[in-house]
Amino acid sequence: MNRKKNLKKVRQRTKPWDILIIGGGASGLGAALDAASRGYKTLLLEKHDFAKGTSSRSTKLVHGGVRYLQNGDISLVIEALRERGIMRKNAPHLVRDLSFVIPSYDWWNSPFYGLGLKVYDMMAGKLGLGPSTLLGREETLDLIPNVKEDGLRGGVIYHDGQFDDSRMAISLGLTAEVHGATLLNYMEVSALKKENEMIVGVEAVDQISGNTYDIPAKVVINATGVFSDSIIQKDQPEAKPMIRPSQGVHLVLDQSFLPGEHAIMVPQTTDGRVLFAVPWHDYVVVGTTDTPIDETLEEPIALEEEIDFILSNAAAYMTRKPNRSDVKSVFAGLRPLAASQDGSESTKEVSRHHKITVSTSGLLSILGGKWTTYRKIAEDAINTAIVVGGFPERKCNTELLPIHGFDYNSDWENPMHVYGTDADKIRDLNPSSGESSLSTAFHITPNMIQWAVTEEMALTLEDVLARRTRCLFLDAQETLEIAPKVAALMQEFLQKDEEWKTQELERFSQVAQNYIL
Repeated sequence: MNRKKNLKKVRQRTKPWDILIIGGGASGLGAALDAASRGYKTLLLEKHDFAKGTSSRSTKLVHGGVRYLQNGDISLVIEALRERGIMRKNAPHLVRDLSFVIPSYDWWNSPFYGLGLKVYDMMAGKLGLGPSTLLGREETLDLIPNVKEDGLRGGVIYHDGQFDDSRMAISLGLTAEVHGATLLNYMEVSALKKENEMIVGVEAVDQISGNTYDIPAKVVINATGVFSDSIIQKDQPEAKPMIRPSQGVHLVLDQSFLPGEHAIMVPQTTDGRVLFAVPWHDYVVVGTTDTPIDETLEEPIALEEEIDFILSNAAAYMTRKPNRSDVKSVFAGLRPLAASQDGSESTKEVSRHHKITVSTSGLLSILGGKWTTYRKIAEDAINTAIVVGGFPERKCNTELLPIHGFDYNSDWENPMHVYGTDADKIRDLNPSSGESSLSTAFHITPNMIQWAVTEEMALTLEDVLARRTRCLFLDAQETLEIAPKVAALMQEFLQKDEEWKTQELERFSQVAQNYIL
């Protein structure tokens, strides 16, 4: 992924692109890979960095959705379970099986959830990750030692998937480029170009240079998630809102709050949702909330009541109870839920199904969806784009398409596993001094920073510390401590001056404050 080369491609291309995608999150990157792998000339433009928004702020789960089964949304569960299996198969270095324990404090809970999870297993079919099983009290305590013992009767264990969301996003981008797509971050679409009331391309502004580009395209796909309405209104200013944003907050704790390899799923919180405590990169991610939000901020902020909600609900099931001082990082993301017609549903009841819409001027918009079903969302979007653009029909082939770095023998104990087969190349950049970590709290090396800048289109300190590596999401205070070292290395690799480094440190410090309690 080389930004200078890709900008040159955009400047030199005189013919319209077949498919131009606005938005570099899960849906946009998935659509770029699908379109390019079918042979369509594909361009993706992202206003900020890839996965800057919702797609880097998930619960890190690839799952069918036990809660959706509880809500009776059977078709979504079946689709998501199938896609979970496909993700696990195509990206084994990024997606793994994770076992979840549901502790039970009532005599009827274990059989009740056990029966429901058997249905969950059955729906997964051949792509299942393992059978669910009823547990006794002692077995439950062995698997999740910090669980509240008072009144514990037993539990249920079931299997779902886990992944690293922004690393998956970058890997999708790299795969898309291998198949001929052209990707650009920090390129904002400022206007939709029309002829005879039909969209024929976009006007885009390079956020780095300030240069403006007129880019012709046969089909334009709006894949901007929670910001979809802003693109729709560039097309049709009077359009009603199509997205109902909902905020989800997560707290990150030290691994000691969840020793072992198993996650906890609390099936009934005080607001009727489920709560997860999930081991991730030697930390624990606890969440999430479901708060209706009217303002879609590019850097969402966790509300005090959301933080208190997670801490209190987690404490109800833990012997060692977390408090504010234990939180290493807090992050908030906005769910791009497709709005219901009458607007009557609460956000936790709004379907996670995706919708593909086409306006009278030809703008194709992807609404709703979730990370687990990104591939199916992309397939549906490109199938629709073929009709809109009048393209020769070509079958989707992403179901069996390995994701960049594919390594079936990845060692998940090694922090470099997220790079898959690129890990050895990163180590070889500078074997003598580039492999020592800059931090004792998490693994980040000079070689990883160099790789992010030269191979993964990282342009800012935040790109490296939040998404190419996950430092900011793991321990925000520690990340601020190492930021000057990382900025100095980036300055060298990008050949920038001292002013650039100073400005980057100031910008990053402002962003990092949102992750610190």
